[in-house]
Amino acid sequence: MRKFKIPHTYALLFFIIILVVVLTYVVPAGEFDRAEDAETGRIFVVPDSYHSVEKSPVSPFGLFKAIPKGMEKAGYIIFFVLMIGGSFGILQGTGAIDAGIGQIVRKMEGKEKLIIPVTMLIFSLAGAMLGSAEEMLPFYPIVISLALALGFDTITGTAMVLLGAGAGFAGAFLNPFTVGIAQGIAGLPLFSGIGFRLISYVLILGVTIIYVYRYASKIQKDPTLSPMYEEDKKHHKNFNLEEIPKFNGRHKLVMLVLVIGLAILAFGVVELNFYITELTAMFLIIGIVAGVVGGQKINEIAENFVGGAKELVYGALVIGLATSIMVVMEEGKIMDTIIYGMASIVQGLPSAISGIGMFIVQSCINIFVPSGSGQAAVSMPIMAPMADVVGITRQSAVLAFQFGDGFSNVISPTSGYFMAAIAIGGIKWEKWAKWMIPLFLVWTVMGALLVAISVLINFGPF
Repeated sequence: MRKFKIPHTYALLFFIIILVVVLTYVVPAGEFDRAEDAETGRIFVVPDSYHSVEKSPVSPFGLFKAIPKGMEKAGYIIFFVLMIGGSFGILQGTGAIDAGIGQIVRKMEGKEKLIIPVTMLIFSLAGAMLGSAEEMLPFYPIVISLALALGFDTITGTAMVLLGAGAGFAGAFLNPFTVGIAQGIAGLPLFSGIGFRLISYVLILGVTIIYVYRYASKIQKDPTLSPMYEEDKKHHKNFNLEEIPKFNGRHKLVMLVLVIGLAILAFGVVELNFYITELTAMFLIIGIVAGVVGGQKINEIAENFVGGAKELVYGALVIGLATSIMVVMEEGKIMDTIIYGMASIVQGLPSAISGIGMFIVQSCINIFVPSGSGQAAVSMPIMAPMADVVGITRQSAVLAFQFGDGFSNVISPTSGYFMAAIAIGGIKWEKWAKWMIPLFLVWTVMGALLVAISVLINFGPF
């Protein structure tokens, strides 16, 4: 019997687009009314406003039009990824990153694995308190290179950032873009219930660190066990400490440019509301200034930029394809219908398991609405009053949303920043999914138990 082979990521996403197009002919079209919050300017769904609208099935030609539309809609992330690749291509060309990593490797000799919990803790705090996701993309090339130099693999390096930030995002205790918005819609005091969320954060992060640490230990002992062994051997040079140049004065200047640039980025994100466009511009500046300081001529800078960007074209197109799925659902007017149908299921459950039902429903909704703040705006106006009806606290409903949104972010092919992250590492979705599924199942069980506990203890204030 022939072994089933998971389709190429492009093919898999195209099949999903076809399936969603078919659904526009089958699923009734419907919409919620939406209104604007006068104080915040946020658009929210009006509860009990779902109504049928005229069917708007997507034609076969519309299927193919959805792809360039998806590329256009996700253009800001696509170009962000390409610019990051180009800028790090310039940085890599200066030799400063290799020399800096060589310096770290020499100092960490014999205690390489300590870098895993420390790095993951740092990124988890960014996810838990700032809701950082796309903002983490610039760090992947550096951490992946460090992981390879320490004897691990690309998956370990990617996981240190992606799962560190992802665990923090899922167990967030101060995330304004998920918990803050969801609690605001539910009428709860901002960031109330922080004690229970802190416990959830520690448990989720702890399990995640153990999973990555154990895997990295196995790969360090036998690199051939890595799903990325051939790719790492082909695309990433082996770090021979004898061949890596010493960290000299020019390298220090380049790294100083990078550190100052990242500090400006952090300040911009926190204080100046920097987002993708501003981050993209800053990385272009960092790359060009680093190239000049690193002694590269103008043609070298241009060539290194093109080479770095070229490495990420595969993943950039994946982001556009994933976005095309949402384009089809919006044009076919079935997104709200699917959300309404899923939410209605929860109403029929006994109160003892309704919280878990909400968690599962939110996980499914996240596939179609991968934006955390967007999912809060769409689902919480329905879930909050529904929690009142089924006899659970609104705080438990927010917790169910938080876990449902957070866990699937790091495995769903419709999640733009996730697809960008694995693209930077050159990891195909099917390889990541196979590696990630055991942890995802553990997360799911933990989430269900934590939500169930919150229901049993009447997690409040209400």
